[in-house]
Amino acid sequence: MILKDIAEQTGLDISTVSRVANSKFVQTEFGTYRLKFFFSESLVTDSGEEVSTREVKKILNNIIDEESKQRPLSDEKLTEMLQEKGYNIARRTVAKYREQLNIPVARLRKEL
Repeated sequence: MILKDIAEQTGLDISTVSRVANSKFVQTEFGTYRLKFFFSESLVTDSGEEVSTREVKKILNNIIDEESKQRPLSDEKLTEMLQEKGYNIARRTVAKYREQLNIPVARLRKEL
């Protein structure tokens, strides 16, 4: 779910929904979470479809899991691979997602 969905349902601006979600918490049987935790950002694919950044992170994680450990892929190569799959994403964004997934840079993933 993305903030845009809630904004459309309520007729409010996305920035208003974002500010409200930032300052609220929800208590569940699994613990207390920021309301913002339950939302994900979105990207637009080449076909114009909106996809969750969680989906992109999952694909990125899968690509890195399947890479050669002797020659790990650079952020630039990862960006190219995602763009081939139709995800219009910048190298800096790939680096940000990789860091959020606690995946080190290519030179630190290299195994001999």
